[in-house]
Amino acid sequence: MTFRPVASTSRAQPALEGAGVHLQRVFGFDDPSLTDPFLMMDDFRNDDPRLYSKGFPWHPHRGIETITYVLDGQVEHADSLGNRGLLGPGGVQWMTAGSGIVHQEMPAGNAKGQMHGFQLWANLPASLKMTAPRYQDITACDIPVEGDDDGTVVKVITGSFWGKTGPVDGIAANPMLLDVSVPAGRRKVLPVDTRANALAYVFAGSGTFRDASDPVGIKVEKEYRGTELNIRDQTGNRTLVRFGSGDEITVQAGDEGIRFLLMTGRPIQEPVAWHGPIVMNTQKELRQALLELNNGTFIKHA
Repeated sequence: MTFRPVASTSRAQPALEGAGVHLQRVFGFDDPSLTDPFLMMDDFRNDDPRLYSKGFPWHPHRGIETITYVLDGQVEHADSLGNRGLLGPGGVQWMTAGSGIVHQEMPAGNAKGQMHGFQLWANLPASLKMTAPRYQDITACDIPVEGDDDGTVVKVITGSFWGKTGPVDGIAANPMLLDVSVPAGRRKVLPVDTRANALAYVFAGSGTFRDASDPVGIKVEKEYRGTELNIRDQTGNRTLVRFGSGDEITVQAGDEGIRFLLMTGRPIQEPVAWHGPIVMNTQKELRQALLELNNGTFIKHA
């Protein structure tokens, strides 16, 4: 087994999207080859409905897949093809935009007004850019949960892990997406595909990603603003960890334990032409998509 070292860490940055949703952008600022096949990730976490309730009104997508994972609250979605649904706590929606779809996503908080979820964008290879759109709506009870003797809990959203296979299938990049919780003071070794890029997004607790041969490692702690702990951010410091090559990662949980999303996917390694919610391979294809959006021929599959 080969330990994956930490290649870099970064902090999520405040952003304003949709009709005024305050969120934190985890990645999507830099060279997309660094996170290939993943393009972008947002953490929408808030307990003030005024900062998220206007949601993400009608907007197009082409050439990508969007993955929405809700922890608290719910997201109502609808699209131009007549599909409608409600994504509740613990649920996942994997939408393959393919050749094009126009949809909206409207978040609502829980009884206390709290809303927390993530949206991850995965690229599609050129051969599937114009495939028919499809949804995979997964409820919390459909997601396998595997526990270890030390109290570690892993929710397997897609891919296979510890003998469990997630309910999301048929994804181009053959990704693995896990929600991992490691209890306080515990050390875990997690296997990953050696041919895949690997990312961890820490959103609760603290810890280090290292092994015995890397005694310094990278420590991930809670977020402090000035000298005071920001109460709203106690659940985590919104840190992205990008790993180097290897077939396992090692995490040592801190005093409060640690919870993170582990994302792996084999890189597509194709050119990226990106404009907002449309991602193609060339600028010509991108211009064509925008032209079709303007002249009403964007939707290819009913």
